[in-house]
Amino acid sequence: MTEIPEHLLKRSKERRAALGGDAGDGAGSDSPAAPAAAAVAKVESAAPAAAPKAAAPAAPPPPKPDPAYIAAAKSRKKIPFWAMATLSLLPIWGFMYLQGVKPEAKVVSGPLGDGAEVYNSAACASCHGAAGGGGVGRQLSKGEVRLTFPHIEDQLNFVYDGTNGFRGAGLTEYGNPDRPGGVRGTGSFGVMPSQGAKSGGGLTESEILAVVCHERFTIDGVAPTDPAVVEEFELWCSEESPIAAGLEDGSITFDDVATKIEGVIPVGTEARPGTAPTAG
Repeated sequence: MTEIPEHLLKRSKERRAALGGDAGDGAGSDSPAAPAAAAVAKVESAAPAAAPKAAAPAAPPPPKPDPAYIAAAKSRKKIPFWAMATLSLLPIWGFMYLQGVKPEAKVVSGPLGDGAEVYNSAACASCHGAAGGGGVGRQLSKGEVRLTFPHIEDQLNFVYDGTNGFRGAGLTEYGNPDRPGGVRGTGSFGVMPSQGAKSGGGLTESEILAVVCHERFTIDGVAPTDPAVVEEFELWCSEESPIAAGLEDGSITFDDVATKIEGVIPVGTEARPGTAPTAG
């Protein structure tokens, strides 16, 4: 049996002590490296075990591409916000523009304006038609008024007294005795109701003048500037008419108009025969 040299045994112990050695060579060992090895072993046993590393999160999948119609909508140019405000004002602008270019309604004043209201509110329109085309009553449009009454005074007298007023006075005709197409008779076509106060009518003399002016210059279609009628219009139916103003304030009546205004035929409130057109 071969004996191991002492120095080799000592080197082996030191080596084991350096590497942790086994339990049998613990406190009782004479090696100077034993305490250090024990301390290292104690620290290593006291240290907590290292936590395992967390797995890195998986990367999210790439987004799906937009459908073609959504991609087209996103790429389309958007209307600026200021343009939307401007567009919202377009209806107001359009309304104001239309009001600006709309022709102003002509306001008719004086006897012609008043006459239109009387004609439509009284029984005139219901008998003669809204435009004077006739019906229960005689036609007033297309020159018919002036054929029957070439003088406004004769028409005023007939409207005031009506058919029954003429019949009561024993008159069988009214208006122009030389009327083209035949004179008008009091018993040939309906009954013209009396409009004057003395005959039980509901219109004042001022209103009778107004409605007669409307019939002669609006319904009959004769322009007030026509040389044949301009004098009549200025005297009886214009806004500056002295007769219209006098009838309205009561300073003139049908019975005395001829004595206060030169050049007119007496109107009167009693039924009387009509007059023929003035020669020339």
